[in-house]
Amino acid sequence: MSITLYLEQSGLAAVLQGQETAIEQAVTALKKQLSIAAAPAVTWSYQVPELGEGGACSLFGQLADEPYDLAATIGQSEVTAAALAQLTAVVQNYQQTNDSDWFGIYQKRQNPQGETVLVKLAYFGAASRAEFPLTVEFAAISNNSTVGLTGKAKVINDVTAYLTAGGEYYTCDPKVLSEACLPLFNGKGELAGIIDAEAFKRQAYHTEALIRLVAICLVLPGLLPA
Repeated sequence: MSITLYLEQSGLAAVLQGQETAIEQAVTALKKQLSIAAAPAVTWSYQVPELGEGGACSLFGQLADEPYDLAATIGQSEVTAAALAQLTAVVQNYQQTNDSDWFGIYQKRQNPQGETVLVKLAYFGAASRAEFPLTVEFAAISNNSTVGLTGKAKVINDVTAYLTAGGEYYTCDPKVLSEACLPLFNGKGELAGIIDAEAFKRQAYHTEALIRLVAICLVLPGLLPA
């Protein structure tokens, strides 16, 4: 997908007007960095918070007894292992920017229960929810699900003000003060997943930080497992 089309389809064209060259340079730099990065270890399971009544909300600081089994959702093979290694390399590369305190890559898939969800494939930061339902009901409280349904980016640079104004927000970590949730599109322009970035400071996601995130969104679709 071209930079211009991505910005238009994601709703970021006005926010990043005139930044196409900077985004192109960021894409080129990211691809070069990934090409020389050593293959990282792959994580097939990870800890997740205990879910509250009805499974709607995570209980911050309370971990579930059983870790999330990623292999059960995407299958465990050499192909998926290679894909996860590349996604982990993207996560580790982005972590070095210090733009965010939490970052995750999610793919739109069917879980073992046959539900269409956003499943977290790779991330850094505190333990967090593994799956976000792609339903209108859950989107009412979740930016991840909203972006996963609409394909429109959601950038909040002051979570406190957003909540005060009546905005709905899925609070996984109360320290989060800024969030940028951006869509991923496949070659056909279809929603393939999202990335979610969170920071413990306000006003974290403006031009330079968003350029780096958009570059990731343009590189990731070709790395996602089939």
